[in-house]
Amino acid sequence: MFAALREARRGVARICAATMMASVFAGAFARADDVPSYCAELRQVAAAALAREKFAVILGKPRAGNFLDATVALPGWEDCAFYGPRTYTCDSHGFKTAEEGDRALAKILGEVKACLRDGWAEDQSRASPGYVVLHDARQVAAITINTDQTERGEHIVRLILFLRSR
Repeated sequence: MFAALREARRGVARICAATMMASVFAGAFARADDVPSYCAELRQVAAAALAREKFAVILGKPRAGNFLDATVALPGWEDCAFYGPRTYTCDSHGFKTAEEGDRALAKILGEVKACLRDGWAEDQSRASPGYVVLHDARQVAAITINTDQTERGEHIVRLILFLRSR
């Protein structure tokens, strides 16, 4: 009798363990879907900003004016570059309407927050329509995400990660 009871308990324990593992893996997959395809590169750029050498490891060759190539670009974004050695910038693809740009801004903000997680927080006091600010926990760097309009009339979302002055 005790052997049968013990076997039944083991079976229930195995089912509980399997259910728990399935829910853990399902949660991990759901979170993986929340992060954007450019997450690894964004984390690399953010890590470079917070490193001792700052952006030095991802600065590329000089361009016209104060611009420099970036050796790390965000997949799906356009014209990722540095403006001087302290400001990394990328533009989204163009949208036909301002409303599409606003929707893209909201989506990108969610993606960036999901990607960088707890190390960065939104600064609501500096936000305005079409403009969002995130700060890292140490207040070394900041990210602005804003909408803009190009010379061709396209609406874009611009992501700028920069070192803050102390």
